[in-house]
Amino acid sequence: MKTLDEVASSLQGYDPQALRADKALAFLQTLVTPVAQTEQVELKAALGRVLAADVVSPIDVPAHDNSAMDGFALRGALLKDGQALSLQIAGTALAGKAWSTPIGDHQCLKIMTGAVMPPGLDTVVPQELTQVQGDTVTIPAGVLRQGDNRRFRGEDLCQGKPALLGGSTIGPAALGLLASLGIPSVEVRRPLRVAFFSTGDEILSLGEPPREGAVYDSNRYTLFGLLKRMGVEVMDMGVVRDDPVALELAFTTAAAQADAIITSGGVSVGEADHTKSVMRKLAGGENGVAFWKIAMRPGRPMAVGRIGKAVLFGLPGNPVAVMVTFLAFVHPALRQMMGAQTASQPMLKARSTEAIRKKPGRTEYQRAIVTTAADGSLQVRTTGQQGSGVLSSMVAANGLLVLHHDQGNVAVGDEVDMLMFDGAI
Repeated sequence: MKTLDEVASSLQGYDPQALRADKALAFLQTLVTPVAQTEQVELKAALGRVLAADVVSPIDVPAHDNSAMDGFALRGALLKDGQALSLQIAGTALAGKAWSTPIGDHQCLKIMTGAVMPPGLDTVVPQELTQVQGDTVTIPAGVLRQGDNRRFRGEDLCQGKPALLGGSTIGPAALGLLASLGIPSVEVRRPLRVAFFSTGDEILSLGEPPREGAVYDSNRYTLFGLLKRMGVEVMDMGVVRDDPVALELAFTTAAAQADAIITSGGVSVGEADHTKSVMRKLAGGENGVAFWKIAMRPGRPMAVGRIGKAVLFGLPGNPVAVMVTFLAFVHPALRQMMGAQTASQPMLKARSTEAIRKKPGRTEYQRAIVTTAADGSLQVRTTGQQGSGVLSSMVAANGLLVLHHDQGNVAVGDEVDMLMFDGAI
């Protein structure tokens, strides 16, 4: 487990007071490590979990050469260029039952999708391409080549070879693949435990009456949704007042039970609250927690460190900034802690339908809507108002338009990167 100083010294250009977004991400990738504990779970309980080790196929899939469609199985060597071929139909091969009677040289076999290919037959002609009269089938010239429409034994998975790699997240297709191998349970990493709470005397919990200068806590609910989508175990610790004793209790309780702690509010420069001082105290001083000024918009202030063995993420207080910093930095870090092979979400390319002003020197994450243009390409437009408190703009958007650190103005038609929300929020 590396200290913050060790991580920082390994990164060229690391400056916590003017930190590039890509450097912040690289810092977190070096800082966090996957949970080590694993457990064996039944297949239906494995959805969304991360495989702890490779799953080796115990069988070949398919187990035999078989037909890829309904049609007629034949010897492909009988096909001649420019000539139709007529064959006698010897019978019908059904899926799940091997054909055992020998097939004559100029015979074929009516065959169903998935049926085992009899010895000597290596090609299947789709039935809709043939002409059948009585027990004779005629294959027109030029509709078939030797080997067509035949699935080979082990074509999908080979016995003794990895079927799924450790670090894979088990989705619906992987569940079906595991079931096709006859595997009833798999070893997965234990769920990540994440504690989160909001800080500040101005924060109201739902059910409390409104009061002047106070706001209802939206951040806990967006964080709850983001974390639940990831499949982690969530510990909602509510709203913690700006009181050193209450804050210390919340942090120590969270650190004793969780792998990661996420807070919102209290990390901005010059704030007159106790969150930063309590973080420093419990993390072991400046070497245990770093307070960043990230060159980004929205979401400039952020804290990262460790309290005990728990990784700490101190996010800004503005609702949109919370979601943006989570998606840009916390989400990939938590995925890495879960042991996922791919921690970050891939970006899509889309063409901007509007001009966007941007100065090099910071990364901007703009709420945007990706649609399909008339020519089938992806196009994107912003949601308009980009203030860090305008949570409705996140509801309207389906992704974040990412304007990178060194990038300048965007002209109409320029290609830009999009971090899509699907699967995240």
